[in-house]
Amino acid sequence: MMPVMANLAWLASQTGARSRFLRQLADPLGTQARLLRTLISRHAATEFGRQHHFDRIDGASAFVRQVPLHTYEELAPAIERIRRGEPNPLGRDPVTHLVPTSGSSGAAKLIPFTASLQREFQAAIGPWICDLYRAHPRALLGPSYWAISPAPDLAAWADSAVPVGFEDDSQYLGGLRQRLVASALAAPSALRTLTNRDTFNLLTAVCLLRQARLGVISVWHPSFLLLVLNSLRGNWEEALEVIATGRLAPARPVPAAVVRALALRANPARARRLRSLGPDRLADVWPGLSVISCWTQGHAALAAAEVARRFPRVTLQPKGLLATEGVVTLPFAGQQPLAVGSHVYEFLDPEGRLESLETLRVGAVYEVVLTTGGGLWRYRLGDCVRVTGRLAATPCLEFVGRAGAVSDRFGEKLSEDFVAAVLRGLVRDTVGESPFAMLAPEGDGTRGHYALLWDCGPAPDEAQLDRLLCQNPHYDWCRRLGQLERARVVPAGPCAFQRYIERLGPQRRLGELKPPALAQEGGWTAWFTRQS
Repeated sequence: MMPVMANLAWLASQTGARSRFLRQLADPLGTQARLLRTLISRHAATEFGRQHHFDRIDGASAFVRQVPLHTYEELAPAIERIRRGEPNPLGRDPVTHLVPTSGSSGAAKLIPFTASLQREFQAAIGPWICDLYRAHPRALLGPSYWAISPAPDLAAWADSAVPVGFEDDSQYLGGLRQRLVASALAAPSALRTLTNRDTFNLLTAVCLLRQARLGVISVWHPSFLLLVLNSLRGNWEEALEVIATGRLAPARPVPAAVVRALALRANPARARRLRSLGPDRLADVWPGLSVISCWTQGHAALAAAEVARRFPRVTLQPKGLLATEGVVTLPFAGQQPLAVGSHVYEFLDPEGRLESLETLRVGAVYEVVLTTGGGLWRYRLGDCVRVTGRLAATPCLEFVGRAGAVSDRFGEKLSEDFVAAVLRGLVRDTVGESPFAMLAPEGDGTRGHYALLWDCGPAPDEAQLDRLLCQNPHYDWCRRLGQLERARVVPAGPCAFQRYIERLGPQRRLGELKPPALAQEGGWTAWFTRQS
């Protein structure tokens, strides 16, 4: 009954947040103006506030004049000072943690986490959770699984004066909320310390399989869930033995702290039930599973479709756009409204012009700019969203890709959102057990081609792929000039997503990675061919 009591207590604690969010949805402009005034007055006496003359800012127009847009690289020197132990130059609050991001490519970044930023996350997570349980009350009756990724390699920041990283995502909540969540979780956060991926997958599966009343699964990219589920075919008998006996095999060394956190108990009846179902009937393993929350937009749609196929009776809830830096949207009332009560938001159109909330056009695509209590001032998040409508007076948005994610070796100007649409059009009825599809440039600076690394069922015809890519007039022109050869389809082989993240390096959180539709760098054909 502990998970049920914790779920009910958490739901009760979020009703005020839900009511407040409903009011904010009806008055987004007023809500944003109040947030900006609070941030300016609170941080006026800080180093950043003095440098940018916060005392002269009396509204949004003055804020835009006084404070320039920032990329991470422009804020990095200040963040490095924080890492060395200097007082926070970006804001008033002490930085409690520096949280590594897990982007698809490029070096990992450290994002300052403060008490103010924690409250801003809570302002979005509370309404989401309250709405989820109100829409799916059966989910209250069992534990939940929130994705726990193997810990990234933090050796590069071992000398940091500020703690780097969280033990698990529940630390975004803090306090009583964090303790309530921990009481209702199906898997302990100690699993993240496991360095062997096969052992991590096995014990994650054990934690899930032993929960007959599992109610909610919340992951980031659906490929992460598929990795864990697919591993069961090789680990099924071992997993059942652990559940039946409550003991780990001697050949499977696991740290004592993890063993204690698992709290294994012999449950032969559950093991017999699982054996009668087998690893291919997971929808019957968890008859009470109500919701799987994951990314479903952009390129994640491929893996999300496979998750939906495996769990046809479970609601697949599109997760909002939530980054390490802040929240953009949350699932609410069946839509994805802007988390209007969390941060100050601005939007850049494709020409770099600023748009306000009231002028956002349905169907148009914008780049998101955040100002947060964590010290990110007019921060170019790099995510692009499309306006899908409005909930009350607040825009609803869907993620379409990364800003600047354009491959342009010869003038072909392939963008990630265009390539993602091409790849979705190539997927047939079945997408494979662990769908993976990524277009990558290959060749030297005088002649080249694009390779489609593919593991989504039957391989598409290369001529069809090239015809679809030629819908982009710049790509078509490069093909006509002979700068680009016809695109090729390269089998990515089994466990393609796993091999993709291995090339990125160890400083990445597996559960948060977003495989792109379009790679910016070459060499992927050689990598997958060598690894296959």
